[in-house]
Amino acid sequence: MHPYPFTYHRPTSIDDALTMLGEFGDSGKLLAGGHSLLPVMKLRLAQPEHLIDISGLAGLSGVRLDGDVVGIGALTTHHQLATDAILETSAGLLPEIARVVGDQQVRNRGTFGGALAHADPAADYPAGVLALNAEIVARGPNGERTIPIDDFFVDFLTSALEPDEILTSIRIPALAANTGYRYEKLQNPASGYAIVGVAAVVTLTADGKISAARVGVTGAGDMAYRPQAVENALVGSTPNEDSVKAAAESAVDGIELLSDIHAPADYRARVTKNLVRRAVLKAVERAGV
Repeated sequence: MHPYPFTYHRPTSIDDALTMLGEFGDSGKLLAGGHSLLPVMKLRLAQPEHLIDISGLAGLSGVRLDGDVVGIGALTTHHQLATDAILETSAGLLPEIARVVGDQQVRNRGTFGGALAHADPAADYPAGVLALNAEIVARGPNGERTIPIDDFFVDFLTSALEPDEILTSIRIPALAANTGYRYEKLQNPASGYAIVGVAAVVTLTADGKISAARVGVTGAGDMAYRPQAVENALVGSTPNEDSVKAAAESAVDGIELLSDIHAPADYRARVTKNLVRRAVLKAVERAGV
């Protein structure tokens, strides 16, 4: 199906793009890589009258290490994330996730910021940025603000971004010593999206106990989430197969699980618990002290 007719705009700066967003209101949409927006436009689930193409704006791509914080431009592609040397040593979970996003064409064109702003409940990155305790940097008519990742995903295909804001960068604390990570995914064989995806970041003490743990889950519910009961059960424990499996049992507590032709809710529950167990154990192995 062809998308609804629209007018194409190519701003020359962030301020220019913000002006257009303010002018067009609900009838305007930002376009970067297009791999989230264009499919829903073709299905006419979205019918913007104005597309504001920010893909050519300077200063919105690339990876930088500033002390112990990694900054990633919103227009950085999945391929760039998958191959970046800074990320490999400071936030290796992101390259691991980027390598399983879509196919090669999607990875070459799709952008990190666009994927997060779309807030697809079956996308891979939301689990990762939750586990990495990221911050989202957005710019609007009133200036720049920072959104903690725990406040960013608010509902199905809905983020905390205001309609007149542009996601400009993502900040991630560099991984501490004795920290391991893992992303586990049950993939939809047709689309590549996660039926369930789980990211885990675990830090160990010198005697092998878990001092910190963050887990992100995508694909299971209407939006990505952190199963904090799992994290609380892990912290202070000496991780082994039995203790991690017991902690993972609470991975879907209080979550209204999705149920569709790909996976009914009870199956998603079993998969989520199993992937949490596998992701945490692999993260512990990589964090070995």
